[in-house]
Amino acid sequence: MTASSTTDARTATPNPWPALWALVLGFFMILVDTTIVSVANPAIKAALDPETANLDNVVWVTSAYLLAYAVPLLVTGRLGDRFGPKHIYLIGLAIFTAASLACGLSGSLEALIIARAAQGLGAALMTPQTMAVITRTFPAERRGAAMGLWGATAGVATLVGPLAGGLLVDGFGWEWIFFVNIPVGVIAFVLAWRLVPQLETHPHRFDILGVVLSAVGLFLIVFGLQEGEHYDWAAWVWGMIAAGIAVMVVFIWTQSRTSSEPLVPLELFRDRNFAISNIAIAAVGFTVTSMALPLAFFTQLARGLTPTESALLLIPMAVLSGGLAPLAGRILDRVDPRLLLVPGLTLMAAGLLGYVLLMNTGAPILLLLIPAAIIGVANAGMWGPLATTATRNLPPRQAGAGSGIYNTTRTIGSVIGSAAIAAFMQSRLEANLPGAADASGAKFGSGAMPPVVAEGFSAAMGQAMLLPAVVIAASVIVVAFLRRPAHLVRG
Repeated sequence: MTASSTTDARTATPNPWPALWALVLGFFMILVDTTIVSVANPAIKAALDPETANLDNVVWVTSAYLLAYAVPLLVTGRLGDRFGPKHIYLIGLAIFTAASLACGLSGSLEALIIARAAQGLGAALMTPQTMAVITRTFPAERRGAAMGLWGATAGVATLVGPLAGGLLVDGFGWEWIFFVNIPVGVIAFVLAWRLVPQLETHPHRFDILGVVLSAVGLFLIVFGLQEGEHYDWAAWVWGMIAAGIAVMVVFIWTQSRTSSEPLVPLELFRDRNFAISNIAIAAVGFTVTSMALPLAFFTQLARGLTPTESALLLIPMAVLSGGLAPLAGRILDRVDPRLLLVPGLTLMAAGLLGYVLLMNTGAPILLLLIPAAIIGVANAGMWGPLATTATRNLPPRQAGAGSGIYNTTRTIGSVIGSAAIAAFMQSRLEANLPGAADASGAKFGSGAMPPVVAEGFSAAMGQAMLLPAVVIAASVIVVAFLRRPAHLVRG
């Protein structure tokens, strides 16, 4: 179907739910891989990087994935508009599945990081297409329920990841957190091939300069944050971060001046709800990614839990998030999104503060279920409502671009969160255990930590959890400036 076709995609797909369910399976898989590594990080470090005590090396297993995921999203959304979301989604799924096999077969940390970057590229091709299909096949007044499913998938996947990771690491080894993607990827490919419709395509010109500038800027910023602590925040590290910010400023300027189609159509940000939702989802991505790492290291190293036992403490998150998100989506079609977002984001901050108070060697381990439950409820009020609010007013021609921008900001938040939490954790370790990390480096990831070290280590991990708590608390103020949706005003 071409741009000149007068066929309405919504008429061509009177029941869009089967296609959405097919896309959600692949979307679930790539989001699980964003967090599944958090529980496996100690085991990966023990297997592939046992000689050093520094946390930065193993964190690149997550950061490489997120960086390769974030940078192409702006253009992959446009690719879906140009060639059809179904085709781009299937290509990305094939790349992701093949890269998962390469991850599991990696014999060195460097090989694993490279394979994870390839996974990120595949994920970048897939993600914008899921939101674009929702935007183009569901009318605005029914989009809340569809985005509720999307939000439930995003929320549950980021929580199921650590649980699945723990079971697989304990039962089969860290390699299986990647091997499990292969059968899931094959099934998802077949379902998408059969159920996702061919939608109308729109011609686009691609802003190559914008792609290069955004890639360079993001890399400089993230690499500087990631390696800053390792190099004692030398002047050249700050210079790299400053250069990255400068490049991103130039990128935004070129987007406003380009005579052809910009990579980021800045006119989309004239819609206040789209702009605010992008800021808020970046904070959510930062928070969800950054909270996982100190929690996993605390439970496994300071408290001596296995990866499975550590992940079981997150069950209330997954159950409550998955159960409440579809309900929140249905409610969202009838109420102001702020009625869900303000309580949801506030509960997220409260749950993280609960972790801060309980991350010590004296607290009963089962008390960690309480903040997990609070965050589970919070997730239902964050993911779906933000996605719905961001995309409700997008025109079909800009569905891919808008979805690409939204997912880019979410993933950039995750990338910066991953890099920032690594640096913050390292600084807190130095403050609470000066010199002790080097002495225990040989046992890093083994779960055997002397009590005198465990106390200071726990304090460091608890203090690190304050960073995502502050970021998500700030987002509560941001979403308070959202506008009431037009269909509710008319009603």
